[in-house]
Order: sequence, then structure tokens, then C-alpha cells
Amino acid sequence: MPVVPLRRFAAAACLSAAVLAGTSACSGAPEAVSPSESVSAVPSPTSTAAPAAPATGIPVRPAAPTPPETVPEPVRVSVEGTGIELEVVPVGQEADGAMTLPDNHYQAGWYRYGPAPGSSRGAAVLAAHVDSRTEALPIAGLDEVPAGTPVTVTRSDGSVLRYATENVQNIPKAALDDFNLFDRDGAPRLQLVTCGGKWLETAGDYEDNVVLTAVPVP
Repeated sequence: MPVVPLRRFAAAACLSAAVLAGTSACSGAPEAVSPSESVSAVPSPTSTAAPAAPATGIPVRPAAPTPPETVPEPVRVSVEGTGIELEVVPVGQEADGAMTLPDNHYQAGWYRYGPAPGSSRGAAVLAAHVDSRTEALPIAGLDEVPAGTPVTVTRSDGSVLRYATENVQNIPKAALDDFNLFDRDGAPRLQLVTCGGKWLETAGDYEDNVVLTAVPVP
């Protein structure tokens, strides 16, 4: 009997909203999970990500890049009491200006053209896949994380940053253009993102992005 793919083959951790303005897209999984796409606003490097099928394209609005602050890179993220614990790797963009995510279930991508965890301003964005073709991944429970839950980020120099969950929101992808997920200004914060909501069979995509916002703990 063939394996029935969990959530109808949806393996995308869909990241959305522009670095300064924009939106994003998700894609299905060729094997375990597949790359997910999201908007950015800087010149796009050549992508080496595995091809994804199918892909849902959403228009991108350009925005002027701002050089990120130089701080140690994140290498691990953990959400206390949830089983969400992921290696973090820096990611860039697809050729169309969309953010690239790791094509596996054990890594989260950090958008390296924006703020890093520990920067003095702006949103540090980490995103990971919500499920594989056969199982839900720990981050599938992101939408149930209560306010106040500790989040820790380990950096490349061995330092550990501590955050407290402020809120978790299901943001319809159609509305993410206004969410300003990749904000490079304002108070420092961490945004942990995956796909969520209903699976839309006709679109081959999830309806929402789940966005956990956490603030630094002094």
C-alpha cells in the first residue's frame, strides 16, 4: 500500500513578506522536504537549491538593501518544551529574489541579508519546513507555543542568546505583504517561521504562515 504523504505532500516552510516590503511562496517536496521561497530585497545570488515542484509564485516588490550589522552568526535555535531544536544555516535568495531554505527537516535557514540574532535593531528571520512527505516535524507545533515560552539561539562564537515568546500569529499569505516580516528597523526581535493553516489543494500550498515573535531577555 503506498505511503500517503502527510498534509498532502506539503513540505514547505513558507516564509513571507519583504525584507523591507514584499511577499513569498512555498513549494512541495521532491523527497524529504523541498526548498521554500520567500521575498528579499537585495541583488539575488545564483541559487544552488534542488528544483522544487510544484512551486507557487507570488510577486515580489523591490526594496533598497541595507547592510546588516556584523554579529556572530546563529548556528542553533531551540524552543523550550516543544521539541523544536534545529541547526541554523545562513541562506540567501533564489534567482527570482525569493529566500531559499534548506532542503531538509533538521535545519532552519537564517536570512543572512537581514539582521542576525543579537543585532541591535530589526527582525532576525529563521524559517524551517513544517513537515516531510511522511511525518510532521516538531516545528509543526509552532502555532501552539504559548506567550512567555523561552527561545534560545546559539551563535558561532559559542554565546547563547535568550528570548521570550511574545506572540504566535497565523498570517494569511495574501496579507503578508503588510506584515513586514523582514523589518530591518525597530526593536530587536526574533521571527521563527513555518507554514500553517489549511492545505489548499488547488494551489498546492498552505494558506498561512505561522510566525513566532520573540523578544530578547536581558
